[in-house]
Amino acid sequence: MPWIARVALITLLFAKSLSAADNQDKAHLTNASERDDALLFRKIAIPEQLLTTVNGHTFGGDIRIGDLNGDGSCDFVVYRCNHGAPRGAHMGGLKPTFLGAFDLDGKVLWQQGSAGNQPSRPMSVALHDMHGDAAAEVICFWHRPQPSLKTDWQSLADVAIQIRDGRTGKVLREASPPAITTRRRKDPVGANWVHQRLLIANFRGTPTPRDIVAKLGDTYVAFDEHLNVLWTFTTKWIKYSQCPAYIPSVGDLDGDGRDELNAGYFVLNHNGKPLWQEKLGSNMDSVTITDWDGKPRAFCSGYGHVMDIEGNAILALGKEDVPHGQEVRVANLRDDLPGPEMIIRNNGHKEDVLIVSSASNSVVDRFKINWSPTNVGMEPVYWNGRDRAALLYNGGWLWDVATRSGRRLPELPPPNGGEVHRMGFYHAIPANICGDQREDLVLWDPTAQHIHIYTPKPLTISAYTGYVAEPRQYNPRLMD
Repeated sequence: MPWIARVALITLLFAKSLSAADNQDKAHLTNASERDDALLFRKIAIPEQLLTTVNGHTFGGDIRIGDLNGDGSCDFVVYRCNHGAPRGAHMGGLKPTFLGAFDLDGKVLWQQGSAGNQPSRPMSVALHDMHGDAAAEVICFWHRPQPSLKTDWQSLADVAIQIRDGRTGKVLREASPPAITTRRRKDPVGANWVHQRLLIANFRGTPTPRDIVAKLGDTYVAFDEHLNVLWTFTTKWIKYSQCPAYIPSVGDLDGDGRDELNAGYFVLNHNGKPLWQEKLGSNMDSVTITDWDGKPRAFCSGYGHVMDIEGNAILALGKEDVPHGQEVRVANLRDDLPGPEMIIRNNGHKEDVLIVSSASNSVVDRFKINWSPTNVGMEPVYWNGRDRAALLYNGGWLWDVATRSGRRLPELPPPNGGEVHRMGFYHAIPANICGDQREDLVLWDPTAQHIHIYTPKPLTISAYTGYVAEPRQYNPRLMD
């Protein structure tokens, strides 16, 4: 056989082997068996009176969780919004206009407002006990249309910030400071603008977190529990893919009992002053503050950074490893390695992830997780207890990162995906809802009508000591 023919044959065989490997990999990522250690504890129908119908589609909306009446059980708030972009990826609504509360049994607790559309993104609603009485308040923006104002999705002139009684939904406090009402969209395409969020923080060193920070496009506004403005900060970076994190993170970086705010391109101290500012990398989509090398660090998805409080890079993976850092999560993900690990969705809205060990400060693995609509929504879950490595939730599956093995949760219907709205996938909040100290999973598709709660087998209700909200519940890291 001539050498050219031999080369061609070898090339063909090699291509076929790669294709077979790819097909096998795809089969593994689409045809996984159901988890036999997962129990569907509750499938809660959002009460019919809290649903709405838009363009022939009936749904609830986005969800937040918390103990609204202080009875030691988890409750739920569904909300919808007004004033979304007229077309494209930001359609839906940005300004909350409807809230409906219900309990684990699907019993309506209260409702306020009416109508509303699908939120454009996970928006400005949070549940947290601001008063220390064990019952969570509802902190939210609220749409206040005024005849004299001509506003649309690009303006917050008709928005108020509210604190509502979790037991009744009634307004306890409301404010419309210029720090909110003067905000306008500035980024060219609206991507940063639609990722508005309210986070619970502790900027004043109170016994429990009682402050609020609002992220409004290019501006961050901090409030106390009386809705007095504590400080504001505006960033100079506003362009798409070249702006700070869509959703910032709060945490105590210096151990003084007061939170800092990490936005990826800067860290603000408790007074809203920059401790450092640097444009670390493009697509700074996800950030957090948590322990890494025995100290709290600022994690920044853009080009894969771990930063200290002074702006020094503890880790910088770079553009080659992380061309588009879509999501970053940190937890004990592998029992065979000491300390926590970072998992980062490193190639945008795709299935590629890499694992970084805090022990070696280096990449220790790369693989693909299952596809899901928009390919976001990773979340570590301490499914086997805090003394064991967390599993990784993604798109209706739970993954053992150490073995690269994922399996589907049972009885979970397919999400609506992009057929209804960009938000049509299963959002996840890990929480202890129904049993022992192993974490359960609260899942919902904001375009659907049910909440699914999964618990690891065996169900041990007798060990349940009551629902306690931690930061991952009252500041859920929901992305889109």
